[in-house]
Amino acid sequence: MNEPLLFDTSVWIDFLNKKSTPGADLLERYILSDDQIYLTPTILQEILQGIRDDAKYEQTKDTLAYFNVLDLPPVQAAIGAADLYRTLRKKGTTIRKSNDCLIAYYALEFSITLVHNDSDFDQIEQYTDLKVWSF
Repeated sequence: MNEPLLFDTSVWIDFLNKKSTPGADLLERYILSDDQIYLTPTILQEILQGIRDDAKYEQTKDTLAYFNVLDLPPVQAAIGAADLYRTLRKKGTTIRKSNDCLIAYYALEFSITLVHNDSDFDQIEQYTDLKVWSF
């Protein structure tokens, strides 16, 4: 069994659109091997809100329910993400999407590697203990 991984929205979108990328291919291998795949509430929201077709939305929602969702008290997650954003900004790095700080905060709190295709996470990794696989 492989290490548990948190797959970012960027990887899920490639996978769901059947786009062969290193991250999407890794996600597919994890699914086929029944390895531990994690989501955050934010990743779940971002995936689902982008689906226009109602039938595909329902199908994807049902499929994603199979995977583990990391759980933190909402206020703790919000404050932790804000603290992370502010810390990075003080170091001269501004994260483009504040949701990425929220996702990174979950990964840091649970000490889980984040698989992504998003430069924000590479910047966060430079100044924190965030573990990433970047594609």
